[in-house]
Amino acid sequence: MAKLTSKYQVTVPQVIARQYDIHPGDDIDWVPAGDVIHVVPSAKQPAPEDRESRLRLFDQATERIRRRGAPPSPKRPRDRGWTREELYVRGRSR
Repeated sequence: MAKLTSKYQVTVPQVIARQYDIHPGDDIDWVPAGDVIHVVPSAKQPAPEDRESRLRLFDQATERIRRRGAPPSPKRPRDRGWTREELYVRGRSR
């Protein structure tokens, strides 16, 4: 696992660098893809994805969000013993 330094630098593990033919000085791109980030060597950029591929990735991201569960429902206001209208006349002489 790589660690981000205080200068926002990341070391590519040697095994990964060898496997994907990445060398010191090579440019790499960081491509956001939903909850993950793809690291792509610039010389090996994939061809622009077609509409079906982008829709498939969108569906995968939507499914990951759905699996996380719905956000908690907002809390109901508790009974404070007064109404909003009472606040407007509170402390005023009638």
